[in-house]
Amino acid sequence: MKKIVAIACLCAAAALLAGCPKKNTTVEPPNAGSQVPGAGNANANGEGASTSATPLGGEEGAMGAKGVGPGSAVAKIIYFDFDKSDIKPEFAPVVSANAQYLIAHPGAKLKLEGNTDERGTREYNIGLGERRAQAVRRALMLQGVAENQLTTVSFGAERPAVEGDNEEAWAKNRRVELVYTQ
Repeated sequence: MKKIVAIACLCAAAALLAGCPKKNTTVEPPNAGSQVPGAGNANANGEGASTSATPLGGEEGAMGAKGVGPGSAVAKIIYFDFDKSDIKPEFAPVVSANAQYLIAHPGAKLKLEGNTDERGTREYNIGLGERRAQAVRRALMLQGVAENQLTTVSFGAERPAVEGDNEEAWAKNRRVELVYTQ
């Protein structure tokens, strides 16, 4: 009988924890031309397509999931603050538009690539990149994206988008890239 009560208490505690509200998160909007070549926004020459300063990449993205998938103008990069893995509110439309696309296209697959700036140890940066990728994964799943559509990988500081030892370069390297694989 004690085992049944203990199991029931554990289940109730798990249910309560699962229902806890998530902390609001925030992210810097991408700057024009800040997309990484080869991240799904490249033209035929391999050069990055220009992007607007809005997280959705302009009017097309403001209409929802239209034009979101592979090769679209919708931003597929979410930027993070130093040493943080919280998604900033200005990137909620990016998450939402990509979630809508994935829900409408159940065969589509998305790889979430976590990256950091060069500061910190290799081990710490791999962990931080993974936390960032997992934060985006959780946000997509909360909007109804199937778990089997998402994979995560952390590159830490191994794949910088911009070379440099200043805040401007570091800010563009603290990111999760959303890469469609199908």
